[in-house]
Amino acid sequence: MSKTISLAEIGAIIDPVLDSEKGSASDARVSDFRDGVSWSPEEEKKLVSKIDSIVLTILTLCFFAFQLDRSNIGNALTDQFLKDVGVTQNEFNIGQQLLNAGIVLLEIPSNMILYRLGPKTWIGCQIIAWGLVATFQAFQRGLGAFLATRLVLGLLESGFIPASLYTLGLWYKNSELSRRFGFFYLGNGIAQACGGLLAYGFLRMRGIGNLTGWQWLFLLEGIFTLMAGAIFIALFPGNPQDPVSLLKVNWFTERETFVMQQRMQLQRANETPHSRIRGNDILCTLAQPKLWPHLLITMSGLAPTTALWSYAPTIIGDLGYNRLAANAMTSVGQWISVLLIMMAAYVADWTDRRGFIVLFGITCQWAFMVAFTCLPDSSASSLKYGILTMGTATCSWWRKHRQRFLAIHQREILRGAVYPHGASSRHRFWNAALLTFEASQALYGMSANTAGIIGGQLFRSDDLPYYHRGWTVIVCLMSLTLSLAIFLLVLYFFSNRKIKKENKNLLEQPSSDTTIKNNSAGPVQRVPYNF
Repeated sequence: MSKTISLAEIGAIIDPVLDSEKGSASDARVSDFRDGVSWSPEEEKKLVSKIDSIVLTILTLCFFAFQLDRSNIGNALTDQFLKDVGVTQNEFNIGQQLLNAGIVLLEIPSNMILYRLGPKTWIGCQIIAWGLVATFQAFQRGLGAFLATRLVLGLLESGFIPASLYTLGLWYKNSELSRRFGFFYLGNGIAQACGGLLAYGFLRMRGIGNLTGWQWLFLLEGIFTLMAGAIFIALFPGNPQDPVSLLKVNWFTERETFVMQQRMQLQRANETPHSRIRGNDILCTLAQPKLWPHLLITMSGLAPTTALWSYAPTIIGDLGYNRLAANAMTSVGQWISVLLIMMAAYVADWTDRRGFIVLFGITCQWAFMVAFTCLPDSSASSLKYGILTMGTATCSWWRKHRQRFLAIHQREILRGAVYPHGASSRHRFWNAALLTFEASQALYGMSANTAGIIGGQLFRSDDLPYYHRGWTVIVCLMSLTLSLAIFLLVLYFFSNRKIKKENKNLLEQPSSDTTIKNNSAGPVQRVPYNF
């Protein structure tokens, strides 16, 4: 398997530019390049819809379970979890840090295993493995068991998201991926929104079967994950080349399988084979100055988000509301976030300006964080709750566009940088460009989980009951994030001015035999950053 997740994302970004090189895809029928067999666009559209109903639906269901298992411990805090298990708040924070550290440690090894075993085997094993830990964590007691459980859960969950995106890249053409990625991430947002409502119901089961409410929460949501894993193993087709599940369930007819395989081979025929990411690629990527602000935005912007995910129900309970009802009240902000995600996705596709959407989202979150921090301790609980709700609503949706915004700094390479004339030189150019992009995506994932490690210590017991120090740090982090976002947009603005000036000078130069040409049509021009 030489195709990688980042290649799929690159295709979704640069597809309009490459269309001119690959040729038009608007023919009435698409011909197979080997056997002369063709299929109609209507037949392909029907097949893609069938893939959506099977592949995309199952992966999104598993992502829903993934998010429930990661976030339900924040709900458990409202049901005497710390007292029952026998850990302090600061020890709880360490456990949350271990969860993210586990993900960082095995993120890359997990995907190396994925390449060898294939999605239907590795992802299925992952879901069952972390589902067992998520279920039996209901019986943990003591600090050692708590820390071990959080670390193991992080290790087992590592790599699931990039593995799922990679799997989608096996089934869909580049031009089809953007919306599928959006639907997949919507499962994450809905899980966050439903998590509080489910917790409100499950935590009220305290006393049934001599179990606490948080034990029922872990048991029921863990069992749901195991069921999702069983569905994945039983029904998920591995890839278009072998579209049967581990239990030999085949969803596709022989004709559908043929069309499915050939349409992906037609795409791969236009792509350049490339090596997998190596340590040297990471170092070369780190040498790019525009990458660092992106990574810093990820760490400083997501650290407050991870802290709020864990402590929002507790903070709302401390405002004077019923502690169990606080879980349902937390979901209000998450549902608003889901709406914002869909609205932002529409605006982003309409304007193709993800950088400004990210800036707007960061500005909104910064404003609500500042407002909550500046409120007097004696302020009305309803006012504090309203501002906190909008703060949690705005701290999630903009990050959905962060990875696409990160891709902007690679666009100069992938869309318009001058490459040497000749097929072999061009292949080497694309190989280097794609590896650089993959390395940046790997670094993005590591920085996102590093943010979780930072966020794990923002709310500490010596800062109770109002967490003045914690909120001050959050405002500082969001101020840094906002400053970096503005800096990046200004940087891209002036970079575009420079690129346009260079293109103008290039066009004014007299052509010669030594001029680098693109398909013999003229000098290759750099494409401005579309931020």
